[in-house]
Amino acid sequence: MDLFIFQKINQLAGKWLCLDALAIFFAKYFEYVLILCLFVFLIKNFKKYWPMVIRAFLAAILARFVIVAIVRYLLPRSRPFVDNHVNLLIPYNQYEASFPSGHAAFYFALSTVVYAYNKKAGSLFFLASFLITISRVFAGLHWPSDIIAGALIGIFSGWLISFFSRKFFPSQAV
Repeated sequence: MDLFIFQKINQLAGKWLCLDALAIFFAKYFEYVLILCLFVFLIKNFKKYWPMVIRAFLAAILARFVIVAIVRYLLPRSRPFVDNHVNLLIPYNQYEASFPSGHAAFYFALSTVVYAYNKKAGSLFFLASFLITISRVFAGLHWPSDIIAGALIGIFSGWLISFFSRKFFPSQAV
C-alpha cells in the first residue's frame, strides 16, 4: 500500500515545472518560514510567548533527535529512491534512514505546542507541516508511512511536553 500511495503522489513530479518548484520550496525551504514565525511570536509579545517557543523547541528536539533516532536505529529503512525508480527532485544522501521522517516529527511537534497556545496559529502550523512533509513524498525523499509515523511522533512529543509543562509549571501553563 505504501508503494502504491507513494507512486500516485511521486508520479506527478517532473511533469510541471511550477509544481516541481513549489514542491521543492515546501520540502527544502518552507521549514524556515515556520521557525521565523516562532520568532515573530517572541517579537510580538516575548513575555506571553517565550514559554510556548521553549516548549515547542523542546518537543521538536525530543521528537527528532531522541525518538526518531531510536526508531531509525531499531527499524532502519532505505529511502524510496534507493531501491526504486522515482522522480527525485532533491538530491539526497541515500545512506540516511527514511523511517520515520525527522522533518515530520520536528514540525508536527512544533505545531502541536503552538496549537496548545493558539488554535488558529496552531492550525496554520499543522497545515504548513503537512505541506512540508507531503512535498517530501512528492520529491521522492520519503514513503507516506515515514510521514505518518513522524507526524505521530511529533504530535505525541508536543502533547507530552505540554502535559508535563502544565503539571510542573502551572503558572506558565496555557
